[in-house]
Order: sequence, then structure tokens, then C-alpha cells
Amino acid sequence: MGSKVVAYLVVSLCATIFVTQGVSQMQKQPTVPGLFPFGSPVDLVKCWSSLFTVEGCVLEISKVIFSGNFKNVEAACCKVFSSLDANCWPHMFPLNPFFPPLLKDNCARIVPNSPAHN
Repeated sequence: MGSKVVAYLVVSLCATIFVTQGVSQMQKQPTVPGLFPFGSPVDLVKCWSSLFTVEGCVLEISKVIFSGNFKNVEAACCKVFSSLDANCWPHMFPLNPFFPPLLKDNCARIVPNSPAHN
């Protein structure tokens, strides 16, 4: 089961990279309404890469998504997740808009100095 989750995340990240690269090549062309708010694409690679700086963080977050168990998220992962720009969230988790604020609130308990959701 773990290898399926990792494979899913790798495929998702690769798709995100290709979409982001395609969007960046469309310089000054009109954007699709609702795809990127206010006409400026979010750098998804940058959003995800910050999570990859902490070993196992992406896997921890994926486990939380599928299990709903927030107890196993490490402090280092919480710190990085809490520092993400809130504009990344809808693009990183388009199918679950309630997940990022829930994780950030939980992380505020794990890492007391991290800000609560915006």
C-alpha cells in the first residue's frame, strides 16, 4: 500500500510540473477563469518542493489525507507546511479544500509558534 501512495504522489507531482511548465510558456496569453485566481499562476513546483525539503514530509501528509490521523505528523513537517503560502493550498489539494486548514490548525498544536490558518 505504501508504494502505491508514493507512486501516486510521484505521478501527481510530475503532472503538476508539466502543467506548470506549460502555463509558464503561455506568457501573456489569457488564462482559463477559475484555473488560476486573478490571472497569475501559482508556482506549484515551489509549493511542493518546500515539503520535499523535510525527509518523509510528503509521505506523512499523504498518510494524513488517507487516514485522517493527524497524530503522526512530525514537528519539522508541520513547520514547513505552516510556512506554505495559503495560495498554494487550493492548487495542491484541489479535491479537499478543508484539509490544509485542518492540518495547519493541528500543526499549530504540535509547533506552538506556528501561525494558525489565515
